[in-house]
Amino acid sequence: MTCVKDLQALYDYSYWANAKIFEVVAQLTPEEFTRQVVGSFGSVRNTLVHMMSAEWGWLDRCGGAPRGPALVAANYPTVNSLLEQWREVETNMRSFLATLQDSDLDQLREFSFGGPTYSMRRGDLLQHAALHCIHHRGQIALLLRALGHPAGNFDALFYYGQDQGIAVQSR
Repeated sequence: MTCVKDLQALYDYSYWANAKIFEVVAQLTPEEFTRQVVGSFGSVRNTLVHMMSAEWGWLDRCGGAPRGPALVAANYPTVNSLLEQWREVETNMRSFLATLQDSDLDQLREFSFGGPTYSMRRGDLLQHAALHCIHHRGQIALLLRALGHPAGNFDALFYYGQDQGIAVQSR
């Protein structure tokens, strides 16, 4: 990412794709939402909470709204509780990105995972956070399919096609 505008566009796509996933997640029963299926985090809820916690954590490390400790899946017993928190995270990220200048993206930010301290460019960390969510949305799509609720297509091609007035057909 070389400019704030590019980051904003990446997050616009990410939140559009989240909305597509959230439409399907909202149809899950409470049992399906928390059912241990497969994958790194085991359930739709756990994977979504991990995504949200990570995005908010990177926002915090980059100078945005503070998150505090990592989010805990058990604190989000319902789809609605999780979606309400996601709306706040999205609002915080969009607000933060709107305050940045391109030169701010080159600022080094320190972070740690409990061991050594690392230092990376703010722009790279914000890009990582968005790409991290893309990775986990793919996992959630698989979990939803395993639960009998296919998520449809939320590839960037469909987002950009829609944005340009092109009706790309999914198979």
